[in-house]
Amino acid sequence: MIVWINGTFSAGKTSAARELIDLIPNSTLYDPELTGGVLPALLPRERLAAVDDFQDLRIWRRLVVDTAAALLAEVGGVLVVPMTLLRQDYRDEIFGGLAARRIPVRHIVLTPEETILRGRIAAREEDPADPVRSERVRRWAYDHIAPCRAALDDWLAADAYAVDNGSLTPEATAKAIADAVRTGAAGVCGIVQTPEPTGETLAAGVLLFDERDRVLLVDPTYKPGWEFPGGVVERGEAPARAAMREVAEETGLELGAVPRLLVVDWEPPAPPGYGGLRLLFDGGRLTGAQADRVLLPGSELRGWRFATEQEAAGMLPPVRYERLRWALRARERGTVLNLEAGVPV
Repeated sequence: MIVWINGTFSAGKTSAARELIDLIPNSTLYDPELTGGVLPALLPRERLAAVDDFQDLRIWRRLVVDTAAALLAEVGGVLVVPMTLLRQDYRDEIFGGLAARRIPVRHIVLTPEETILRGRIAAREEDPADPVRSERVRRWAYDHIAPCRAALDDWLAADAYAVDNGSLTPEATAKAIADAVRTGAAGVCGIVQTPEPTGETLAAGVLLFDERDRVLLVDPTYKPGWEFPGGVVERGEAPARAAMREVAEETGLELGAVPRLLVVDWEPPAPPGYGGLRLLFDGGRLTGAQADRVLLPGSELRGWRFATEQEAAGMLPPVRYERLRWALRARERGTVLNLEAGVPV
C-alpha cells in the first residue's frame, strides 16, 4: 500500500511523512524528488531544458511508478510518499500505473491556510551558504500556492482526504494521517485496476454521436487524455460484442444492434507498451433522451462530453485523434479503412 501525501510546497508533507513512518508499522519513506534528481544524469541537456518541472517529463512519472513497485517488492509493507501532484492527468498516470500493479493508494492532501503557508515559505532557508538559491526556491514555492488552490477547488479536494495542518505540528499531522488510514476515513483511491499487458492486445472502441454529429468522449481516471468508450477484447470474445459490452459498462447504454466497423488500426509497440490492433465501430446516433441516461462508473471514468472533430483534436492524444479522424472519413464514405499507426494503407 502507498500513503501519498499531497499538498503545495511548504505544506509540511516531508516532515509529516518522516513522523508517519514511526506510526505505521513496516513503513518506508520514498521521496520522488530523489527520482527527479537523477534525471540530469540520464537525459540530454536539451531535453531537460525543454521543461520547467521534472514532473512534465514522462520518464519521471514512469520511474515513480516503477521505483515504488520495486521498493514494495523489496521491503513490503507501506510506502509513505510525500509529493506534490497538482495536475489531474499526472495523478491519473501515476495512480493508474500503481493500480495496474495492484498497489492501492490512500491519497491525503494537506491544506494549511494561505497566510500560514506564506509564513512558512518566508522562514524557509534552503541553503544558508547560497542566498540566491534560497530566494529562488522561495519564489518557486510562492508561485505554486495559486495552482494548489485551483486544484483543490477543481478536483483535488474530492480525490484526496484533506487534513488542515495549519495549526498542527508535524507529529500531530502524522497522527491525523495515521488515524485516517487506520479507520478507513482515508479510503483507497477508487481507480480501476487494469493489469498491464504482457503482449500485443486487441481493443475495440465505439463512436457514439449526438443529434449534431458530435462524438462522445469519456475521461478515464486511470490514464491521461480523453478516450472513446471501449476497452480490451477478452479472450474468446468477438470484438464487436466486446465493444457493446464496454459501452454498457462505461456509459450504461445498451446498443440495440451490432455496431459497424469503421477502422482497423495497427498500433506499433512503443516500449514499455506492446501495441496491437485497435478497432473503432460506429455505434450510431443517440437521441437526447439516450444521452441523458449516460451514467459513468466513478472508479473508471470521471466525465463525458460530446465534441466536434476540431474540439477532439485538443482533447485526444495524437494517435487517438488520428484514429478518430480517419474513422469519421470512413463513416462519411460508408467504408472501412485499414490503418497502420494512424495512417491509411
